[in-house]
Amino acid sequence: MIYHCCMSSYTSAEHHPAFEEYCETIFELEEDGVRVIQARIVERLGVSRPAVSEMVKRMEAEGLVAVGDTISLTSNGRRLATTIVRRHRIAERFLTDVLHLSWAQAHHEAGKWEHVISPEVEAALTTLLKNPTTCPHGNPIPGSSYQASEMRALGAVEVGEEFRVARITEELEFEDGMLDFLESSDLRPGCIGSIVAVSPHGTTTVEIGGSVVGLGSFVADRILVDA
Repeated sequence: MIYHCCMSSYTSAEHHPAFEEYCETIFELEEDGVRVIQARIVERLGVSRPAVSEMVKRMEAEGLVAVGDTISLTSNGRRLATTIVRRHRIAERFLTDVLHLSWAQAHHEAGKWEHVISPEVEAALTTLLKNPTTCPHGNPIPGSSYQASEMRALGAVEVGEEFRVARITEELEFEDGMLDFLESSDLRPGCIGSIVAVSPHGTTTVEIGGSVVGLGSFVADRILVDA
């Protein structure tokens, strides 16, 4: 199945970067299967509950979100979110593939670039990168020809089984030091490893890239591998 999104001539310049960041956050929480409530936005962005509450009210007034038991993007909010997510992930590809920045550096810089990339620059980057379908961590680029495959959590792989890393979910990108750890441990899309052991406490030990690495359940459940 092809990864579709609401791409159009919609431009992010119509909204303040704070609106863009919140729409992007809601999109990514939904993408990771997280129930979107204010507490989850507080955790992801590291801001206060009152600040999130005020911003959500402003976004509702702007017609970007609908608020009920959960917070959801309206059609306008989703168009804005997909524009920002697309530009962030294309920027990450350029920063890693062309400029050879680390995952962590690229993620940080792309967080700035996503707000200022014009449609013309976005198109030029896409052409230069030969129409990438994912960011360096395997997350789909909205509007690309990405085709979803069957995946499962690394934590669900049995001892002795081989696995091929497919995707590092966005939730892990916001864990302090995690991107550096995953990149240096060869836990990157396309890399093949095997499960060495699983402890009673939930630690998954994997062999990958010639090294043995221990992963807590929080991490192992958020690294997706080919099914």
